[in-house]
Amino acid sequence: IARLAIKFGVAVGAHPSFPDPAGFGRRELHKSPDDVENLVVHQVAALAGVVAAEGGYLTHVKPHGALYNMAARDRKLADAVARGVALFNPKLILVGLSGSCLVNAGCDAGLSVAAEVFADRAYERTGILRSRSLPGSVIDDSTAIVERVLQMVHDRTVLAVTGELIEVNAETICVHGDTPGAGQIAVAIREGLEKSGVALAAPR
Repeated sequence: IARLAIKFGVAVGAHPSFPDPAGFGRRELHKSPDDVENLVVHQVAALAGVVAAEGGYLTHVKPHGALYNMAARDRKLADAVARGVALFNPKLILVGLSGSCLVNAGCDAGLSVAAEVFADRAYERTGILRSRSLPGSVIDDSTAIVERVLQMVHDRTVLAVTGELIEVNAETICVHGDTPGAGQIAVAIREGLEKSGVALAAPR
């Protein structure tokens, strides 16, 4: 995958998670901040070595799954993630949920940050993502997704599941690879953004 990304000029980022292969990293585990800092350093370093062997380099780090969601609302975990990234390479961009503890922790650690919005996930009124255990948490209608993305980018708002408009800062957009039709959704989002006058660029 790293080889293909480098070949086609795609920025490569690390996606560290809790050590939970059976749960695909989407189950909340209770780890100390020190444990989280260490796992971030080790996982980012492992991928950086693979990418370097292929002649490329990492540009960003985005925690995965439960670690991402927990760090979005828990400042101690967010600080641990940011410390791990900064310890390995303070020039890496930290990706975090718009308006979350993770973005704030990255800024306070002196990292460049990218505030993220989610094209294919529903939001609660608090700005966090709706739990996957609840109905309506994943959105797979490409037309609805493109409309949501355009609203998030141009109006800086998104409609929560409870009907409120919440503010977001869309510096980078996530589409999950396991969302049905993810490839086509990504293409539709790109086309919609470009038609609306938005220029897209990889993080550097």
